[in-house]
Formats: sequence, structure tokens, C-alpha cells
Amino acid sequence: MTDSQQPDDDSMREVVERSRSGAPAVGEAVRDRFSSDEVFQRIIAAADEEVTSGSRELFFSGLAAGLAITITFMLYASLTAATDSHPILSVLLYPLGFIYIIIGGYQLYTENTLPPVALTLERLASLPTLLRHWSIVLAGNFVGGAIGALVLSYGGVFTGETVDAARYISQGGFAVDFVPLFFKAAMAGLIVAGVVWVGFASTDSVSRMLVVYLAFLAIPLGDLFHVVVSFTEVLFLFFEDGIPLYGAEISLLAGLVGFVLPVLLGNTIGGVVLVTLVNYFQTSEERLEEARFEGMSRRLTVPEWVFGRAAGRSYVPILDATEATLFAGEGYRIMVPITNPRTDGPIVELAARLASSHEDGVVHIVHVVQAPERMSLSSGDAGRRIADVSAEGMGNLRSTAADYDVDVSTSTVVSHRSFEEMFNMARRTRPDAVLMGWGDDQLWSAARAERPIDELTNQLPCDFLILNEHELDTSRILIPTSGGPDSALSAEVARVLAETTGAEVTLLHVVDDPSDRARGEAFLAGWADEHGLDDAELVVDDGGDVEDGICRAAADKTLVIIGATEKGLLSRLVSNSLHLDVIHDVDASVLLTERPSSRSLRERLFGSGRRATDLSPGVERDPERSAGTDVRSIEDHEADAGDHADATGNGEADGALADVGGASADADGAPADADGTSAADDDGPEDEQPHLDDTFVADHDAADEEAAEEADAERDGDR
Repeated sequence: MTDSQQPDDDSMREVVERSRSGAPAVGEAVRDRFSSDEVFQRIIAAADEEVTSGSRELFFSGLAAGLAITITFMLYASLTAATDSHPILSVLLYPLGFIYIIIGGYQLYTENTLPPVALTLERLASLPTLLRHWSIVLAGNFVGGAIGALVLSYGGVFTGETVDAARYISQGGFAVDFVPLFFKAAMAGLIVAGVVWVGFASTDSVSRMLVVYLAFLAIPLGDLFHVVVSFTEVLFLFFEDGIPLYGAEISLLAGLVGFVLPVLLGNTIGGVVLVTLVNYFQTSEERLEEARFEGMSRRLTVPEWVFGRAAGRSYVPILDATEATLFAGEGYRIMVPITNPRTDGPIVELAARLASSHEDGVVHIVHVVQAPERMSLSSGDAGRRIADVSAEGMGNLRSTAADYDVDVSTSTVVSHRSFEEMFNMARRTRPDAVLMGWGDDQLWSAARAERPIDELTNQLPCDFLILNEHELDTSRILIPTSGGPDSALSAEVARVLAETTGAEVTLLHVVDDPSDRARGEAFLAGWADEHGLDDAELVVDDGGDVEDGICRAAADKTLVIIGATEKGLLSRLVSNSLHLDVIHDVDASVLLTERPSSRSLRERLFGSGRRATDLSPGVERDPERSAGTDVRSIEDHEADAGDHADATGNGEADGALADVGGASADADGAPADADGTSAADDDGPEDEQPHLDDTFVADHDAADEEAAEEADAERDGDR
């Protein structure tokens, strides 16, 4: 091996020896041993996957774990009866249910739920997020344990001496006082949390399973208690012996309050305080910076950490290594989510015009594909096939953006939660602005079916521009304004278009009556001067009706730029509650703008959802007077429906995947090429990054570089 080959080999080794999540797969100093920092990084990566799971996934994973605990109780009782209560032989199979849980990756309180504590300690997840996670998993565990206890009681699983042994085991906790129960449970919590740490420090399955077996064997040998096992035992007594609900020494209430509750507290405190905190503080300050994480600059603020979403963010997505490298050090960048490469050219063109005003302008085109529910993305095969076709279909968009002398990068996102993933990508890659089209395409339809939109838009990651395009022409621009940050964003866009394309800009301010005209003219002149629009035409409308005023002023305009209303733009577009009829009353294209708000903690906690600043008073009509809640006319919808059918080859909105480079997905989820052949045999995209099981992300670096070289060669030829 030559010296020149060594660096490349070392780089490849570094890539191979890190998991897709960015956590180390082998130790840096010694390959089969991890440092405390490296173990912590692996736990963080696992916790990131856990806290991003939906409530349904968490609950049923917890339910499966609760059912598995039934196996532990069943084997414990069976061997106790078979070995005449031998102190060693009777507990040999006790760990089997826990091994089943760990191999299956199920969520068990005190085991898989401890890694999120690490996220919380790093202020990457809020306390409400942690409590939500624990509550859902614990509820699933208890439901699973209750079902198992019911089956053991009425299913005839236990017979003869086994029934007596199960009763004896279940009644054991009732005879222990609260304080000893708590500390016995705390020791069990210490053992279980230690299993988590040691498990992530292990490099092979045999060692991991041996540690798990011996650790959980220590629970019955030490006469300790685990909360899910204890809950199952109490429910077994209730179903089997019919113990009273309350009022007796052995009752359901006594079991839950005097037995299960102290065990729950002990398991939690033992695991969190005695192990998680101790192990956390033995790591160095570089525990995250050494991996793919950015450290303190990306953590939650203290109010966000305490109050979660009520104070802003509840969780900070962990940055993917590839995305961090891809976008680090870039200049002014506009991210453009699209759904149909054939028809979304005007959106990309507008983004290129805006980015061209910067010497280091970049347009990042993201083709967002809504995957059918039945399509599995866990292996990456289906997503890779779709991304191959998508990369080819975006060739014309690369050329469109390159004509404005800006750098172009393209990506494909295939997801069951496409609208949410679009937001996640914006938060991970941190563009200066997001420009997207508004319509009834799959992206906006998916937004209405996903988690509440307020959870996504509560704190925007950057400026958002929403284009309702109608034969896009930016030569004559109208900006209605009454002040506010979103109107300032509108002014920035108009100023760029005036500088780059020579657009004529008109500013409009509506006042209540003619007596306010002088005040309106003074306001508008000052606002134009403040935002660098001295050459703009100033129009004051004294009719008092903002929408009518906009319609009159927009009669000869080609583009109207409107700032968001005080309640937020994106959430209202998704919920169809934007009562702004002027958007489809004018013949021009309309660009809606929204800038991230800066509401105080008090406003987020106790406010009524209003923005901190009154952005565009009067622009929004009374909902009862609105002719509709959609921002486009019926004719536009019908025209788009026809275009959608032409682009996909069929007219069914809920059929196979649409608009993947003009191809659609077949029954197996693989897209067909233009000649009808499958894309399954094509080479995969240059940089594929499956994130969660329901999302596939691919960056088309090679295709982007090739297109850039062709554009440079063409410009050189023109010279």
C-alpha cells in the first residue's frame, strides 16, 4: 500500500466504522472497546430514534414488552413449582422475557426509556418530551402486562402447584414496607440502567446477551422488584383470586399504591440518578462535538427545556453528518421543496432570481415524494429507486437555476410524512429561506393528515415564501403594507427583484377614510426609505377596505407580495382557514411571506396564539364575509388536476406515487422509467441517508456536479 493510498483508506474506514446515525461503530483507540464519550454518542443516537417515534409506535412497542414480561412471570412461577422453590434453579429462566424485549427492540420502562434521559441532559429534548415518552411506554407496558395476567388467570396456562407458586410470588411484595420496597426497586433500576450502558459499550451480540442475562438474573436472586413485573403480579391476583378493589390488606388499591408505586419510583430514581447522571458526568465536554453533533449552539434554551413546545421547541433534531458537511460554509441558500419536476420550474426560477443577488447564492431543490402507506422504506431499496428517477427528472430544473449563475444542489425525500420531513430538512440544513408553491398536491394534502401543524410551525426555522403562481411575471410588483417583520421580508424580496430584473415596485397602504391620507402618505414614505425602496411608487387608498384596495391597485400588476397575518401563514394554509379572498380575486401571481416570530415565553404559555407583532391589520377579512377558505380559484384547481394527471400518467390522486420525474411507482413501490423498465437495477444515488423507517433522503451530488460542469462549459463557449 502506498502512502498516497493511505489517507483514502483511512477516510473510508472512518465512514464504514460509523453508523448511519453518525455514532461510532468501533472504538477509536481500541477497536473493540468504546470510551465513555463514544458510549454516550451511541446512546444519544438510539435516543434520537426513540423520541422521534410516534405515539402509536411507542404504545404498541410498549405493549409488546408488557406481554414479554408475562413470559418472565410465567417461567418464574413454573420453575418455582417444578423445583420446589429452589432459590437458584427457580429463577434461571427469569431473564428470558427481558432478553426477548432487548432482541426485539421493544420499549420497556427502565430499559429502552432511559436513553432519552441523555437527550434531556444535553438539552436536545425537553422535560415534557421525556415525560410524554415515559408515559406512553409505561401505559403500553401496563396494558401488555394486564393482558398477559388475564390470559394466565383465565386461559388455563397455570395448573396445580404452578397456580399456588404464582400466588405466592405475587403476594410477596405486599408484605414489604414502602421504604424497603423503594430501595429494592432503586437497586433494580440501577441494574437495568447499567444494562443499557454496558449494552451500548458491547461490540458483539454474545457479550450483550450474557450481560443482559446475568443482570436480570440478579433481580430475583437479590429479591428486588421491577415495576412491570410487579404490576403484572398484582393484576394476576386480582383476576385469579378476585381480591377486593380496596379495604383489605391485599387489595387492588393496596397493590397499586403500596406495591407498584414505590417500585415505580425506585426503578426511576435508581436508573436516572444512580446510573444515568453518574455515567453522564464521567464523559468529557467533547462527548458530542467529537461526533456529528454541534454542541451548545443547537441546544434548547432553558425555558424550552422546561416547558417544551409551549416555550418554542420541544426537541432539537440531531444533525446528520452528511448534511452538516454538505451545507457547512455555504452562502445565502434558498431551499425549494417541489412535488413535480415537470411543472415546478417557475418556483425554481424565482428562487434562482432571489439567490442571484448574492455572490455565493445557492438554490437547494428538494423533490418531496409522498410514499404510500404500504410502501416500506426501512431497507432503502424503494426509496433508492424513486430517487434515481427523481435525480434524472430534475435535470431541467438544474439548468433553469444555473441560468442565473447560482450554485445548484438537489435532493430527494421519500417519506410517509412528507410535509413534516420537509420541515425537518429545513431545520437540519438551515437555509436562509424556503420557497415553495401552494396547491392541492400531495405535499399539502399530506400536511393535513399528519401531526397538528402548529407543532411544526410553532417556531419556523427560517423565512418562508409561498408562491401561488399564475403565469409568473415579476416585472410589476405590488406590496400592501402596514408594517411588521413579514412586510419587511416582502420588501427584501421586492428590492432583490428590482435590482436583478428591473421590476417596478408599488407600495400600497390602506387607511380608513380621506382624513387619514396624510398620515398614510407619511407612513408609506418612511417605510419605503427604511427598506431601501426609494424609487417605488407610493399609493395610499382611503377606501377603508384593504382587500378592495389591493384588488384596485393590483389591476395592472403581475406579482402581489403579502406578509403573513398575525396568526401565522403556514398553519392556516394547511388548515384551510386563511380567509384572504384577494389572493384569487387578482389576476396576478401572489407571493405570501412569513418570517419567524419571536414571541416571549409568557406569550407562548398564556397567549391566545396571536403573533407578537400586529403584522398586517386589516388585510384579513372577516371569516363570515369570506367566499371561501382556499387561496386559489376553482378554475386553478381544475387546471392543476389536469396537469397532475398528465404528469403522472393517471388521474388518480391516491394511486401510485406521483410526479417522480414523470414516472409513477408500480405495485411494489418501484418507479418505472420512461421506457417502462424498472429502475431497480440502476445505480443508487450518490449519497443516500435513510433517517427513520418512514423516510429516505438522497443527495444527488454527482448529478449536480456534472450539471455544473456542463453549465460552466456552455458559458465559456459563449464567451
